Amino acid sequence: MSTSVTFRRNRALLTGRAGGFTLVELMVVVMIATILSVIAVPAYTSQMRKSRRTEAKTALLDLAGREERYMATNGTYTSLGKQLGYPADGWPQATSSNYYSISVSGVAAATAGTALTAGTAATFLITATVATGTPQAKDTQCSAFTVDNTGSQQSYNSTATLTTATLTTGCW
Repeated sequence: MSTSVTFRRNRALLTGRAGGFTLVELMVVVMIATILSVIAVPAYTSQMRKSRRTEAKTALLDLAGREERYMATNGTYTSLGKQLGYPADGWPQATSSNYYSISVSGVAAATAGTALTAGTAATFLITATVATGTPQAKDTQCSAFTVDNTGSQQSYNSTATLTTATLTTGCW
């Protein structure tokens, strides 16, 4: 046995204190870890919700682009998913990670004007809504997004109140 190990063992016996941590030191470490987790976990989940909003916005803008391409080719918008490259015609359809569902509504063909009335433009409205039963459903601040044929982007909270005008929400 080396002399340094023997010296440490004898010193611990003489002072009456063995090596290790006291209960107070362990409790301080536990308290610090608790405080850090109380701060970090809510911040992390909030950032995850914000990052998932990007999926909804990307899906909306992709679908709006598909509608515009269809309009350029066929002269009208469509409400059929298969004509836009989706696997089925019905709406809503889930996004790739199933946190949102997207749907197309308000599809109307353009009408020609007459001598007495003005014509109307072709329209569509695409909506992404938070899927129920997912962690994203707790995102009450930005629970729905819309894009229309003019490119207008809007967001709504869980009570269907428009939040686009509020700069602090950061939905879009």
